[in-house]
Amino acid sequence: MKGIIGAIAGDVIGSAYEFNPTRDYNFELFTSNSTFTDDTVLTMANALWLLEDEQHTPDTLARIMLDMCRQYPNRGYGGRFAQWIHRGNPHEPYNSFGNGSAMRVSPIGYYARTLDEALSLARISAEVTHNHPEGIKGAQATAAAIFMAKHGEEKREISDYVAKTFGYDLSHTLDEIRPTFTFDETCQHTVPEAITCFLEGKSYEEVIRLAVSLAGDADTLAAIAGSISSAVQDVPNEIAQTVISRLSEDFCTLLLRFNELVAKRDAADQ
Repeated sequence: MKGIIGAIAGDVIGSAYEFNPTRDYNFELFTSNSTFTDDTVLTMANALWLLEDEQHTPDTLARIMLDMCRQYPNRGYGGRFAQWIHRGNPHEPYNSFGNGSAMRVSPIGYYARTLDEALSLARISAEVTHNHPEGIKGAQATAAAIFMAKHGEEKREISDYVAKTFGYDLSHTLDEIRPTFTFDETCQHTVPEAITCFLEGKSYEEVIRLAVSLAGDADTLAAIAGSISSAVQDVPNEIAQTVISRLSEDFCTLLLRFNELVAKRDAADQ
């Protein structure tokens, strides 16, 4: 299975290690604490936005995000984002460069028909809350990597484009990064590392294991890395089905609807 399930599975697998970090590559994929977090809730909000708003307006996205976050409280929302939910004013972004803009953007990478559309929609998605240049950049880099991977670009081409366009240093290997890497919720210190996990991983599961074993913001690192990986590498059925079993019925329905929309758009483009 390909598509946004890659982000969702990364979130669920990483959730057990967000505040219980591990550098063990052979960690247990699913534990009793493995569940979906704000990464999945907001990914689903973006998917619903693309399904229901053909004009792709930021106000509609903000309303959907607010409604969905209130429907799924206590899912690990960041402090400033939680305040944004509480205020309930969709016209008040808060200049964030946190990695929330990148963790939720994967539906755009799969939905967009052109790279320019992916970049434009990623900007809209980010600016609802994360209107700092680094917040926007993190969302755009992730969406671009997904779009390029989905459309057959080689990893080297993706790496070169992201480095040149967004200024991320992707020259360090994970073996070089891991010893000093720490928990960090910024785009600047999440998105490049997550992309590196995709670049080094040879399968979806390996990408997720590499991301979680960095011992950082595990669910978000795995969600971003997994969202790119699943554009080219199937999420193993056993992983996908285990994750789906831990989603709400509404999310399962929404995932199916979004996959059908993407398949329809892809078929029309062939």
